[in-house]
Amino acid sequence: MPLSTLLASKSPFLRTLVPSIGLAYGLQALVAIPSIATQSEKFYDLSGSLTYISVTALSLYLPTLRARAAAAASSSVATKPAWPSVLQALSQGVSGSGAGVVNWRMFALTAAVTIWAGRLGTYLFSRISEEKNDSRFDEIRGKPLRFAVAFFAQATWVTLCSLPILLLNSLPAATAVATKSILPTDALGLGLFLFGLSFEVLADREKSAWSKAKREKKHSEEFITTGLWGKSRHPNYFGEMTAWTGIAITAAGVLCGNAGQAGMGLAAYGILGRLAAAGMCAVSPGFVSFLLLKVSGVPMSEKKYDKRFKDSKKYWEWKNNTPMIIPKLS
Repeated sequence: MPLSTLLASKSPFLRTLVPSIGLAYGLQALVAIPSIATQSEKFYDLSGSLTYISVTALSLYLPTLRARAAAAASSSVATKPAWPSVLQALSQGVSGSGAGVVNWRMFALTAAVTIWAGRLGTYLFSRISEEKNDSRFDEIRGKPLRFAVAFFAQATWVTLCSLPILLLNSLPAATAVATKSILPTDALGLGLFLFGLSFEVLADREKSAWSKAKREKKHSEEFITTGLWGKSRHPNYFGEMTAWTGIAITAAGVLCGNAGQAGMGLAAYGILGRLAAAGMCAVSPGFVSFLLLKVSGVPMSEKKYDKRFKDSKKYWEWKNNTPMIIPKLS
């Protein structure tokens, strides 16, 4: 289906989903221009986090924005629709009126992404502010086209990882009302998200404390092997993959159900529609895992340390006896 057709669609679902995805690429383009001009990656990661927050927020509030704009333009409408209330959604299951009805789950997952992205963005920005540069960009910051591709890739990363939330938030008002009750997938998914986020935060804090102590000459260790880093070589990556799996499960519980299928326009496709919804949700943790395991996470990190510590017996002992991702229990 051509983009122009999607943008002109009368479907409430597509009229929210498409602009939300478009915002990711628009924001990254805005940040890319000055970054390429100054050959600086300082705001790369921070802009990614702000894009996550902006895109999910737009998907949540765009129907209300449209309804309020329509009311303002109409002489026959006395008052504008109220903004959805978090407290009302938590107490009654849903909030808002007209096209801008939001249920508690939409708020919860949007908040989950905001917390995750805000924490990661500030952590990475603080790190690059101290270290002044990011080795990932050493070969591309001076090459405009390749540097631009990195921002395009980040927009794609945001889009694919946020897809379950964008799909959920784009569901029309009737679906939001029909799916306000708590499902088993809500408990499982949100539980996994909280566990994964906590695991990732603890791993990052352990490494930050270790790095600070090393700068202050409190130890002479070359690499961290304590705490969660003694259970997994990449505990922060394990936490991140777990968190996004939880988000996907929560969204899939609605999108694969009858109301979700109707809201997405897939009800007529039966089992194929449910599989399509499940597949679109699985894209999020699948893409995160692919990036971390095959592209910019584990491969880059282990290649660097394998080379740096190739003659270190302690390093190879730690690497050979510590799982790469899934932590060992003992």
